[in-house]
Amino acid sequence: MVSDEVLTAVEDGVLTITLNRPDKLNAFTPTMRDGMIAAFDRADADDAVHVVIVTGAGRGFCAGADISAGAGRFDVKSRLGADAAGEVDYGREEIRDSGGRLALRIFASLKPVIGAVNGAAVGVGATMLLPMDIRLASTTAKFGFPFVRRGIVPEACSSWFLPRAVGMQRAMEWVASGRVFPAEEALEAGLVRSVHAPDDLLPAARALAATIVQGSAPVSVALARQMMWRMMGAAHPMEAHRVESRLLFDLSGSPDLKEGVTSFLEKRAPDFPGRVSADMPPSYPWWKEPGFR
Repeated sequence: MVSDEVLTAVEDGVLTITLNRPDKLNAFTPTMRDGMIAAFDRADADDAVHVVIVTGAGRGFCAGADISAGAGRFDVKSRLGADAAGEVDYGREEIRDSGGRLALRIFASLKPVIGAVNGAAVGVGATMLLPMDIRLASTTAKFGFPFVRRGIVPEACSSWFLPRAVGMQRAMEWVASGRVFPAEEALEAGLVRSVHAPDDLLPAARALAATIVQGSAPVSVALARQMMWRMMGAAHPMEAHRVESRLLFDLSGSPDLKEGVTSFLEKRAPDFPGRVSADMPPSYPWWKEPGFR
């Protein structure tokens, strides 16, 4: 348990993160954000964790930000006090979007992330899914990006993630209308990989996770995940060629490479010795992390 609002459990190499405010359809709070970030920190630090699954308790995944206190939930200016009334320093950490902090943490994950959407995923409940690698949904799931209906704009870095996930045309339709749509539409648009009966959702996510746990080198998976995400913004394929060439050079002669080839030739399951916590190659990371300011 990370907190009462975020439960974690590790089994068979998979860390399952469960949003745990079922009586509120797992409405998002700062406590939940902090708990999820801590869970991803744990996942990256624990070599026993190979894959992360995120799901919700009860009949909802996450119904969006908890706005039970009214519009003040979004009134950052008032919370910052009078100094925010005049010229604003937009580089202040205090004005950073809460959902964006979580999305960036998921984006940085060294372990593949599977979203198992068991019910309503609206607002930040939908946008937090976008930096996850694979998304599965229950037939009862519903999705929505209702920000313009609340007088605000998309958050959680979704203006970057959503068009890349489903294309500009579909992304703009969903965002500009703010409408809620069913799992079948999410599947057709590519927002989710597959749709399952409610009782089959988590077993399907765990079966998918097992294919990664059982046959893949953790260091290679971590590198591949970052390569795929970060190359989405590359200006030219030469950027990918440079990174791939350097990583292939770094991994040449590595124990993981020897084990991967030997196990294949011997027709047995591999037992990769490399650990994400200690064996990332010298050319990682190949990027400079941008700051908020």
